[in-house]
Amino acid sequence: MITSPFLVGRDRYERVLDGWVDAMHEDAFTHTVTITDDDHSIELRVVCTPPPGYEVREARASIMAGPADPGIADRLSRLRGQRMVAGFTRRLADLCGPGTGSALFVDAGIEVARLARQVARLPSDAMAEWEPGHALKSWHLDTTGWTDLPNSCFTYSAAGRALLGTRPVFTPMVAELYQAPVGSQRIFVRKRHSRLVLTAGRLHLFHSMHDNVHGFDVHYEVDLAGGKIMAADSITSRLPYQGICTEPQARIADMVGQPADALLRRKIQTVLGGEGGCAQLYDVTADLLKLLEFA
Repeated sequence: MITSPFLVGRDRYERVLDGWVDAMHEDAFTHTVTITDDDHSIELRVVCTPPPGYEVREARASIMAGPADPGIADRLSRLRGQRMVAGFTRRLADLCGPGTGSALFVDAGIEVARLARQVARLPSDAMAEWEPGHALKSWHLDTTGWTDLPNSCFTYSAAGRALLGTRPVFTPMVAELYQAPVGSQRIFVRKRHSRLVLTAGRLHLFHSMHDNVHGFDVHYEVDLAGGKIMAADSITSRLPYQGICTEPQARIADMVGQPADALLRRKIQTVLGGEGGCAQLYDVTADLLKLLEFA
């Protein structure tokens, strides 16, 4: 049985996430995430060091509308000193607790960690030979500036690297993502829009994600009676390396026919993610599945 706590008493649910990065410090970035849905509105702002440190210097949470445990905002300030690496989601959950609105703040913290992996402060000598629009030089900057990128997806695997130079590859990477001037605001801006719609025994799941280098619009259709995914499709209007990132996008077709059950969250790790997949396609799908309950 497939249900969603967000569809109790209604047949439609929407959630909008806005995130952006400011470069206000010489040795840190400020990541801000707001999440608004039909019942709540919250904000999380985190100052953390660039990769590979990802160390939280300051965290401030705010409840802007709707019911939520006011203690969450105070407890999240204890993120100071934590690194946004393996185990960070568990730390977020422990601090937020089981109270009303806690899941939204956990999701906001996860998104902060994702934003932190979109910007870097590379030394000037690393940027000396970089050229806008040069895919190979950008790829090398990525894999040296973000040490957790190699083999995290198809593009940053040996197979992805082998395609560079064999076909046209377009990249929208700009210098500010690698070496943002101090005082720069909104150097990276992202919007996510999730939507659940119940229609005649079918559950439709939509998720769009658009930012400086990504453009994803994903749709899944689930047969509630049969408990299977009947349709899966996506449009990718922007990719970090158009021509290489394009390769794993076809994997979404493998979602058709998959049982929509409690094992699906784990299964998408191999169907959509991993070294041969797309980390962003995995993330947008995983975020949708978090809105559901399986019994």
